[in-house]
Amino acid sequence: MDLPVNHFKRAIANSTPVGAWLSSGAAVTAEALGYAGFDFLVVDCEHTPLDPPQMADVLRAIAGTPAMAVVRPPWNDMVLIKRAMDAGANTLLIPFVQNADEARRAVSYTRYPPEGVRGVAGTHRGSRYGTVPNYLQTAGTEVCVVVQVETLVALEQLPEIAAVPGVDSIFVGPNDLAASMGQLGNMPHPEVQAMMAHAARECRRLGKPCGTLGSTPDVVAQYLEFGYSWVAVGSDLAFMVGRGQEFMTKVRLSVAGKR
Repeated sequence: MDLPVNHFKRAIANSTPVGAWLSSGAAVTAEALGYAGFDFLVVDCEHTPLDPPQMADVLRAIAGTPAMAVVRPPWNDMVLIKRAMDAGANTLLIPFVQNADEARRAVSYTRYPPEGVRGVAGTHRGSRYGTVPNYLQTAGTEVCVVVQVETLVALEQLPEIAAVPGVDSIFVGPNDLAASMGQLGNMPHPEVQAMMAHAARECRRLGKPCGTLGSTPDVVAQYLEFGYSWVAVGSDLAFMVGRGQEFMTKVRLSVAGKR
């Protein structure tokens, strides 16, 4: 069996993929959204209780759909990243990377020696259970490393972070960026949005595809205007809760009208 091609790595270099966040940890939700038309789905293990077996089930669910999977491990940690890759992740969104040294460590965790420090195992889902010839020698060629830059301190280091070999893309986290600017929960603040625009311009200047997350289509449209090259819009839980609230509001108005 051939080494699986990383379509996400190619897509962010040649197009503008649009995806969504997976926060529920449910394989059935991932599978459903995979058929809904999203180009990619972010399997979030940082802000969810997903453990590796559950993550592998979610990846299996996505694999049967047209969507591409991006895995965000809980932290920039060698063991956590190793387990995600052995479970089949080949695009990693690494949270809270603050400087070039942390970016270099993130890349090293995704490569086997001598290029990195990824632990070696022979039979796992990443190697298609040992059926990919020369997997150990070729696995690094289809890995996509996205580092998450989400504070003012990190943005000041953006040129150095982007220059690290093996960093394929930058993700600017608007929630934590707003918090680092003293605007916790206030992403629409003009200063936060100005910094989001600045980050996109810098990534363009540095020749790195940059991504981000917007809560609504209108917010995403603004980020695309800023120059972001790939975006996620909303999450499975936000879709469910928002639609549920919309339905209940309409039903309650109907009930009230009958009294």
